[in-house]
Amino acid sequence: MTHATNTAQVRQITAEELKAMLDGGVPLELIDVRTEAERAIARLERAPHLDEAAVEYLQDLERDTLLVFHCHHGIRSQAAARHFLSQGFTNICNLAGGIEAWSVTVDPSVRRY
Repeated sequence: MTHATNTAQVRQITAEELKAMLDGGVPLELIDVRTEAERAIARLERAPHLDEAAVEYLQDLERDTLLVFHCHHGIRSQAAARHFLSQGFTNICNLAGGIEAWSVTVDPSVRRY
């Protein structure tokens, strides 16, 4: 084998854990993989849309940068997180329950849909 096996995995974090990370100033990139229509309903202000520009930005980051992906319930963001894992990133989290969990457990002002 000519290269080391990447044993990194996508770590599932709760909305409360994400809030603690954000409140604690943990350096991370929070990325929203939902559609623009969904983002028009509810969004986390700090999370840019995973569009082509965001993908290019992320590709230029150090591979140990903490990336946290979120979507509505955590399914699409898990797929995006796995994609970036396959690109050599080693510090990746998925917001379990997505923005729905954030709305329910952290910030009820974020609209549910």
